Amino acid sequence: MVRALVVDDEPEMATLIARGLRGEDYLVDIADNGIDALSLAGDEGYDVAVLDVMLPGMSGFELCRRLKDAVPGIGILLLTARDAVDDRVRGLDAGADDYLTKPFHFAELAARLRALRRRGTLGAARIEVGGTVLDLARQIVSTGEQRVRLSRTEFDLLRLLAERPGEVFERATILGEIWGSSRYDPNIVDQYVSYLRKKLDAGGSEIRIATVRGVGFRLDAGTDAATAAAGSATSGATPPA
Repeated sequence: MVRALVVDDEPEMATLIARGLRGEDYLVDIADNGIDALSLAGDEGYDVAVLDVMLPGMSGFELCRRLKDAVPGIGILLLTARDAVDDRVRGLDAGADDYLTKPFHFAELAARLRALRRRGTLGAARIEVGGTVLDLARQIVSTGEQRVRLSRTEFDLLRLLAERPGEVFERATILGEIWGSSRYDPNIVDQYVSYLRKKLDAGGSEIRIATVRGVGFRLDAGTDAATAAAGSATSGATPPA
C-alpha cells in the first residue's frame, strides 16, 4: 500500500485531501508544519507527499528540499495558491515532481499522484524513446536540437504512453489516468492523440502513436514507427482537434 504525507496548515483542506486519498487506498498521515512533517518522514518514510507552499515557519519549498534529502525516491506534489511562473520554477528547483494550483478538483490531484507512482523510480529525470526525450522535471519534450511544445495534458498523455512503449492503452484507462475519471467522453482522448501526432510530426519525432482499432492507442518507435504510421492512416478518421 502506498504511504502518503499531507502537509497543510488549513485543517479542513488537509482532512479533505487525506479522506480522498484513503478512499484511493493510501495510508495517509497529516502534518500542519514542516518540523512535524520531517519528524514523521524520519519515522515512517513515505512514497509521496502533498505539500502546501504556504506553511508556517518553514515554507513548502524548503520542506520539499529537506524531504528529498531525507526520503530517497519520494514523489512530491506542491500545492500553490496562485498559478505564478516563479512559484513553479522555485518548486521545481526545490525538487518537486509536480505542482497543482488551488482551487483544484480532487480527481486531478489523484491523477497527478498516480502519474508520479507510474514512473516506478520517482527520482527518474527523463524518458527517452525513439530519439525523443521527455524531461520530466521541466516537462520539456525534445527531438535532437528541436523542442516540441506541448500543453500540460498533452505532455501527461505522451508520458503515459512513453513509459510503456508498445503497450496498448484503452481509452477508459487513459481517461482515468490523465483526466481522473473514465466517465468523460472518450472522444477527448482521440482529440489529444490527434494534437500529439501533429506536434510530434512537426518536431521531426520518429515515434508514432498507433490506433488499435476498437481498443485504444499504442506508442511505437524505431522500426515499428513506420508500421504504426501506416496503421494510423488506415484506422479511420480522427475527431477534429
